[in-house]
Amino acid sequence: MQTMKASPVEEQASVMEAIGITKLYPGTVALQNVDFSVYPGKVNVLIGENGAGKSTLMKILAGIERPTEGKVLLGGHEVHFQNTREASAHGVGIIHQELNLFPEMTVADNMFAGKEMVKLGVIDRRAQAKRASEVLDRLQPGIDPNETMLNLRVGQQQIVEIAKTMLSQNLRVLIMDEPTSSLSNTEVEVLFNLIEDLKAHGIAIIYISHRLEEIIRIGDNVTILRDGQRVADAQVKDINIKWIIENMVGHANLTIEKMPYDGEHLPLMQVKNYCLPRLGGGWTVDHVNFTLHAGEVLGIYGLMGAGRTELVESLMGLHEEATGEMVLGCEQITKPTITGQIARGMVLVPEDRQRDGLVQTMSIASNLLLTSIPRFTRTGVVRNDLCKVAVDGAVKDMQIKVSDVKHLISSLSGGNQQKVVIGKCVMANARVFMMDEPSRGIDVGAKTDIFILMRRFAAQGNGVIFVGSELKEIVSVCDRVLVMSNGKLTADLSGDEITEAALVKASAANLNTGKAANTEGSIEQ
Repeated sequence: MQTMKASPVEEQASVMEAIGITKLYPGTVALQNVDFSVYPGKVNVLIGENGAGKSTLMKILAGIERPTEGKVLLGGHEVHFQNTREASAHGVGIIHQELNLFPEMTVADNMFAGKEMVKLGVIDRRAQAKRASEVLDRLQPGIDPNETMLNLRVGQQQIVEIAKTMLSQNLRVLIMDEPTSSLSNTEVEVLFNLIEDLKAHGIAIIYISHRLEEIIRIGDNVTILRDGQRVADAQVKDINIKWIIENMVGHANLTIEKMPYDGEHLPLMQVKNYCLPRLGGGWTVDHVNFTLHAGEVLGIYGLMGAGRTELVESLMGLHEEATGEMVLGCEQITKPTITGQIARGMVLVPEDRQRDGLVQTMSIASNLLLTSIPRFTRTGVVRNDLCKVAVDGAVKDMQIKVSDVKHLISSLSGGNQQKVVIGKCVMANARVFMMDEPSRGIDVGAKTDIFILMRRFAAQGNGVIFVGSELKEIVSVCDRVLVMSNGKLTADLSGDEITEAALVKASAANLNTGKAANTEGSIEQ
């Protein structure tokens, strides 16, 4: 394997160091003798495939986990954080990949949870709201500190998660685990400006991301983990994306082959005049029409708030207020329900796998069986032998890296959790797979595995709807792409028409120019 030469990370005093860190779990070596240096005023990038040990190392630095062997130094002194509160008191903050918020509480109450501002023995919510507003305005003006978290979109919730860490007055090290995974392009730019500001004040950023272009753009130093071991260090200015991929997965060839479907491309699902009303008036999904064919991967692209997620959720039966018609197979449906759609062969891989796709208190095996238990039930009794055969087959088929399917689902990496969500759908014997941001927050290797699965489903005569916001992924994986903007379809592209420029143009289309979507999802001029 040929690789470009990269200079070692520059010599300077580190603010934080992990030395010889080993972490053992039952049946798993998560980290093995890992060294990691964090430099002040720099973006210290940590990357690797899902399961490489990144999140485990970050949990140790932030006081969430304790190492089996090794030590952590802060400012040259050994520290033993027992929890995140102790770490925060020493100036170490962490922004988790999966949102760590209370949905029924206000934005301000979430930001001050565990560190409330108290006056005369009572929480001073007015002072909390004022301080929260000051911090939020640095990130994204317009988020109301008194708004309930449940009413914010995912990108705004991520902004609040970031804002929580900005309350600390003595911040020295800020760990960012996939901070842009739910953000719009505009919100990403705001975050990058904030990172530059933090660097200027000497704060060290530990940055974990699977968006390799981001790493090249904002990173200073990079450390790569593979299978729990450190395999490479470099200065970002000396490397490129190919070098990163080669060190992460051992090769740079991640091309997605579009496996052919030899059967007839007959309609699997027809959607007619689908609408979802918006709270306060207007439409979140505005009279959408399209057809999904057998053997097709159909992309749905659009900016944040375009209505993509709401469309697939409505088709799955999650929004009772949605109207319109759907023909699935030969059956006409006007009021879909989740159980009814699953029985008809439709499944949805949700955008938020932690909240909507998995049950965190259940095992890997139980999560895989969620949609298919009736298949393994005889005279009212669940046949454990049949379940075991099905689960073992799904683990092998999905290439899920797991030591024991009896372990909790939370023991898996993000990419492997996503494979469990997809495996659960496959076990339902589905014909229509709807996947909402299936590659969010997972590494380049796991993404490739999932895209290959999507193409395989299509090659078997199924239909796949892929909701995505990464242009390169949409272009390389899909046979046809529908573009949404403000709830409407603005383009129906196929073949050579699918280009990044065409997608961007259609996603920003002015929908008041007289263009309207026709019954097949294309645009009438």
